[in-house]
Amino acid sequence: MELDAKIYVAGHRGVVGSAILRKLKSDGYNCIVFKTHDELNLRDSKAVDDFFKLEKPDYVFLAAAKVGGIHANDTYPVDFLIYNLEIQNNVISMSALSGVKKLLFLGSSCVYPKYPKLPITEDQLMTGVLEPTNDAYAIAKIAGIKLCQSYNKQFNTNFISVMPTNVYGPNDNYDLESSHVLAALIRKISEAKENKSSSITLWGTGRPRREFLHSDDLAEACIYLMNKYNSSEIINIGTGKEISILDLAQKIIAHVEWELDIINDLTKPDGTLSKVMDNSKILNIGWKPKISLDEGITMTLDSYAHEIAQL
Repeated sequence: MELDAKIYVAGHRGVVGSAILRKLKSDGYNCIVFKTHDELNLRDSKAVDDFFKLEKPDYVFLAAAKVGGIHANDTYPVDFLIYNLEIQNNVISMSALSGVKKLLFLGSSCVYPKYPKLPITEDQLMTGVLEPTNDAYAIAKIAGIKLCQSYNKQFNTNFISVMPTNVYGPNDNYDLESSHVLAALIRKISEAKENKSSSITLWGTGRPRREFLHSDDLAEACIYLMNKYNSSEIINIGTGKEISILDLAQKIIAHVEWELDIINDLTKPDGTLSKVMDNSKILNIGWKPKISLDEGITMTLDSYAHEIAQL
């Protein structure tokens, strides 16, 4: 990307989009376009069409999406399917029609089968059944991948799709009804210390193992790939390291320095037991993560405290 190129970041207020925006600014890109939901409803095809005709961006980072944890995905599958399909279809299609030089689509590790071979390689896409608690979201993301690949094939566009692992960081969603696990644990444990509680409740057994990537690392990877990667084939972005949800909770408890008992709610689902991804493809291209989980938790606790103080 040229430093004076016009770059559109869709979803700039979310945990991923805001990190991409920060990184672009720090790298010296000086023509960045972003709109709030009130200014541009990405589900409105005419509004998106008008926006692309007016702004004519050269590059697009598609980080806008309806996202959430197991509870939200399992409770509102229609919302997760329709909202994401509409956003993706509008932004990807209008990018193609307006002559965008390159688009990066943010997928998810949820696109991979419920019972994958570990670590999960990119060629396992669509090789098995999906995890039922978030299959609606996964199907929407798979459709986005296929739409990018189809535009590349039929219209010779340069649209790439990246599959990040579980992301956390500043501007995350801390709503306990819809947040991802690390953000939910940050809030539960922080509030437990504030309220001088003696225990927290953890969904399921705590045995599932997950891989976590700080949003600043993901942002760096996305910009690196926008400059270096030009294939229709999907590419994983992760750390290659995983931790059980129980161990993660205990690690956060240690960081906040408060003694808490963990109660497991066995009526709640665990989800897929392991989702560690093979990140050898992106490592071979020349990118690797820099922020350790311990460092990232410290940073996220600080940002959480700041964000809560602003409410």
